[in-house]
Amino acid sequence: MNLNTNLGNKRSIKLLTTMAMLCSLAVVGRLAFTFIPNVQPTTAIILLSALSLGAIPGIMIAIVSTLVTNFILGTGIWTLWQVVSWSMIALITGLFKNFHQRLPVFVLSLYAGLCGLIYGFIISIPMSRFVGNFWGYYLAGLPFDISHSIGNIVFFSIFYPIYFKIFKNQFKTF
Repeated sequence: MNLNTNLGNKRSIKLLTTMAMLCSLAVVGRLAFTFIPNVQPTTAIILLSALSLGAIPGIMIAIVSTLVTNFILGTGIWTLWQVVSWSMIALITGLFKNFHQRLPVFVLSLYAGLCGLIYGFIISIPMSRFVGNFWGYYLAGLPFDISHSIGNIVFFSIFYPIYFKIFKNQFKTF
């Protein structure tokens, strides 16, 4: 067996297991906080995934965690738009992968809060078609988006230093 192929397999296995763990955390976190509307660590975990692993793994984690939790919480047309919203956030966040360490945690936490508002905006576009009025639908959901935003700031502020301290050496091998 070629040594380079073996190293590639180890990297792939490490990446896959890390992604599976992050999906599990996103699912359990979302289910554990269902008693608080729109407050869950899922977005923060997707952000951390995209920052550390890149946009594509972040998108994959967004898709899998959304589908798994919606099998339990209930699925509908909104599932597709949740996948799209979280995937867009992972895609945008993946662009920061190479320089997020130079940004203060405070700035990244504010970005996490902004992602709560972005999520709500993106999901409101297709869902408002059922109501017929985008701005009415969006403004009615704004308190929930603000809750999501505040939850993202809190979860991200807590998770970011812990996450990168634990996995600091692991990400160099992906």
